[in-house]
Amino acid sequence: MAKIEQFSYDNKIVRNFAYATMLWGIVGMLVGVTIAFQIFLPKWNLGIAFTTFGRLRPLHTNAVIFAFVGNGIFMGVYYSLQRLLKTRMYSDLLSKLHFWGWQLIIVLAAVTLVLGITVSKEYAELEWPIDILITLVWVIFGVNMIGTIIKRRERYMYVAIWFYIATFFTVAILHIVNSIELPISLFKSYPVYAGVQDALVQWWYGHNAVAFFLTTPYLGLMYYFLPKAANRPIYSYRLSIVHSWALIFIYIWAGPHHLLFTALPEWAQSLGTVFSIMLIAPSWGGMLNGLLTLRGAWDRVREDPILKFMVVAVTAYGMATFEGPLLSIKSVNALSHYTDWTIAHVHIGTLGWNGLLTFGILYWLIPRLFNTKLYSVKLANAHFWIATLGMLFYAIPMYWSGVAQSLMWKEFTADGFLKYPLFLETVTQIIPMYLLRAIGGTIYFLGLFLMVYNLRKTAKSGQLVANEAAEAPALEPLPPTHKERGYWHRWIERRPVQFFAITVVVVAIGGLVEIIPTFLIRTNIPTIASVKPYTPLELEGRDLYVREGCYVCHSQMIRPFRSETERYGEYSKAGEFVYDRPFQWGSKRTGPDLHRVGGKYPDAWHVNHMIDPTSMSPGSIMPPYPWLVANKLKTKHTPAKIRAMQKLGVPYPEGYDEQALSDLQSQAEKISAGLEESGIIVEWNKEIIALIAYLQRLGTDIKTNTQEQQP
Repeated sequence: MAKIEQFSYDNKIVRNFAYATMLWGIVGMLVGVTIAFQIFLPKWNLGIAFTTFGRLRPLHTNAVIFAFVGNGIFMGVYYSLQRLLKTRMYSDLLSKLHFWGWQLIIVLAAVTLVLGITVSKEYAELEWPIDILITLVWVIFGVNMIGTIIKRRERYMYVAIWFYIATFFTVAILHIVNSIELPISLFKSYPVYAGVQDALVQWWYGHNAVAFFLTTPYLGLMYYFLPKAANRPIYSYRLSIVHSWALIFIYIWAGPHHLLFTALPEWAQSLGTVFSIMLIAPSWGGMLNGLLTLRGAWDRVREDPILKFMVVAVTAYGMATFEGPLLSIKSVNALSHYTDWTIAHVHIGTLGWNGLLTFGILYWLIPRLFNTKLYSVKLANAHFWIATLGMLFYAIPMYWSGVAQSLMWKEFTADGFLKYPLFLETVTQIIPMYLLRAIGGTIYFLGLFLMVYNLRKTAKSGQLVANEAAEAPALEPLPPTHKERGYWHRWIERRPVQFFAITVVVVAIGGLVEIIPTFLIRTNIPTIASVKPYTPLELEGRDLYVREGCYVCHSQMIRPFRSETERYGEYSKAGEFVYDRPFQWGSKRTGPDLHRVGGKYPDAWHVNHMIDPTSMSPGSIMPPYPWLVANKLKTKHTPAKIRAMQKLGVPYPEGYDEQALSDLQSQAEKISAGLEESGIIVEWNKEIIALIAYLQRLGTDIKTNTQEQQP
């Protein structure tokens, strides 16, 4: 007979992560509502560098993903892991270091992003010191989780823990590989990858950040909290096995579907498409496993707001994971990519799957942490309907505007000319959809305050059970003659070390198959002799482009569609991006593609456009950037940037770092003199001069058909 051991669960750390989830949810979604209005009301940018759409949009995505969802993950993991393993967390100290370290990362991210300190890679914008801190804190979390699994009193690991394990190891791999950078200074670095390679690694990371940060840990939470809330066992243990292993193996291959019709090698695009379509099976298996758990309990769903949140969340997961493979089909992707359709798709996942499931867990969890009842079921029901309607008001207009954008971009007249040759014509038509989106986001956001009020009153009516008493039999070794009964999978469920190893192998296969050939086979990236490194002034201008978040609204990738080559010029070639660190292909076109903008407009046009966009493009919704004309260009680190590029293989002449500042000034003075001839006085050492140099360089390394026809 095993000895009964007494211990306690650490509820204080769960409470802390729950409070942080609510706090950062309000902050992240407030920024989201702000940029939703900014996108069609340029005055909401306030004319201040720190509050422009280009700087706030990365803040919004990071705050919602890593602050709101991240804290929600840790809240659920710390609560469920202790109970599933019948033990307290491995180390209270590690729990505290994890909590405060994660909050420090969030604060540093908020400060640096509004200051324009960014790498500009989607969901990985933070600079190298914060990347290192993320790694350290993530290792602390992993050690704490693994230590807890090792010292467990429950012999077998439940399915939720399988997803937690996959999350930890895969996110670690993704973050480290994607964040390899060469530091220039404390606030500046360049990725070691360039162009096509950087794009592939980034979207291998970006897609799987969604997969293994926004999906797998939440599936773990679903497998624990949904059965708990319904007071029913999970529908199918066998289905959970298939769901888990199939999902983590297939997901890692799907990243290239974000780069269809780009300069990425065709074989990589095809792999991304095939595995994305395969994802439907395990994803819907998980959704059905969740929903069928409620079989026979639908009367309770009508009455219980917690189950309502969870049901709609799981349904939103199913819809998003059906739409993802749909959007990876090339014919559909040709219509959807770079449009608001993608924005709608992403927000069904975040607002529906992550948001509503988090709300449901909070409503279930807080009363139990404080040993009391939920203050108001009516308020929770009201929040459910507000959140659901807000999500629909957000997403439906974005689907509408996305399809409208794409059809307008591609439409030709009977004479064979673009019907809407000016990109701005397609923007003004969808502004009403942006207004509806902003209203929907505001509705969803306001629901948060109902929840915070309800849960605050709930907590006040009880008292935190900081150390919840528990007892369980000690875990004793199995006798050598023991034979496993039931499913074959039970063997691996009681062997965590082997489970860890198999998980790493399964998730690593897809990434290795896609990434290694791109780096080893040079023929994947054919070189173009006329493509030269950026001049020092152009390099500084490119860094300003990144700082201001121009990549958020503008792509630099012309796809081989007639509608795009007619509008922008020759389609983009892989060899044109060999010196681009980081790549700037973009993921959304709120403004036109800029890959062939070089030489399209005179320098004076760019100055006037940055000071007041409407002066050059009446009706433009682009915010002004007057500080670029006023700010002096900082060149302190220019020689260091040249040396860094040389280390990364850019063929600047030996010792060129000593000449770089002289060349920079010479090129800048020519631009300044040309502007003076146009009646615009701008000193050569202003930021706008460097940005103009970069913009005028774009797409000019190769002679296009359009250029050949010009006299």
